[in-house]
Amino acid sequence: MELTERVQTHFVESIAVKQLAMDILAPQVAIAAERMLACLMNEGKILACGNGGSAADAQHFAAEMVGRFEQERPGLAALSLSTDTSALTAIGNDYNFDLVFSKQVSALGQSGDVLLAISTSGNSANVIEAIHAAHERQMTVIALTGRDGGKIQHLLQGDDVNLCVPAQRTARIQEVHILLIHALCDCIDYMLLGSE
Repeated sequence: MELTERVQTHFVESIAVKQLAMDILAPQVAIAAERMLACLMNEGKILACGNGGSAADAQHFAAEMVGRFEQERPGLAALSLSTDTSALTAIGNDYNFDLVFSKQVSALGQSGDVLLAISTSGNSANVIEAIHAAHERQMTVIALTGRDGGKIQHLLQGDDVNLCVPAQRTARIQEVHILLIHALCDCIDYMLLGSE
């Protein structure tokens, strides 16, 4: 297969997964955005976590909230738990890497806050521990997962939402995760500001 055809295959697969995800997940994304906005309007905050590419997505989401997405507005309270290297390395060294997010959730999270928990497999141990800590703090969890939702899908309860991308390949799941993050940001801005 020529390189150009290989690249085209990526586009074709990505489009197909995004189309399927749209058909399945659009109503749940709207619900998740409403839950996030309710949190923010009640002076709560959104804590986001994930590993690797999902850590980058957590940072991306927090940056869009604190700065802006596409419209000018006051900053919204969001924090990525993957950015404080001192906290991450201290917790990883003194306790266990599985606790790097849950210790932060326990310290920073409050009742009414939201945890944005990102794991392409749905099985990341430290994200699972963060979900347990969020539930202990009476926080809502919005999970971004893939494949079959992994262990995370079985942990969610009450007002939690699992946005599970119907794909097997990590790259395709991550591509939809960033789209879901942009859709969440847009919905929050739309509910706050209306359309331009």
